[in-house]
Amino acid sequence: MVTVVKHRKVKIVVLAEQEQLADHCNAGDIAILNDGQGWWVKFVGDQGQVDCYGEPFPSYNEALWSSKAAAEFGV
Repeated sequence: MVTVVKHRKVKIVVLAEQEQLADHCNAGDIAILNDGQGWWVKFVGDQGQVDCYGEPFPSYNEALWSSKAAAEFGV
């Protein structure tokens, strides 16, 4: 089940296992997902391109904190 957190008018979408980023995110959104390696933070661009940090975070809380920090700067 998808969870949405709003921070500074930015939608942070936490995806559950097997949920697809393209099904739940729009331009300007930040997605958090876990793939077994860790918690990835992905940014959705204006034309649907996806960018992310080079390595996953070890915990959900670190990924969420990082997402909120990015939202502070208006991703």
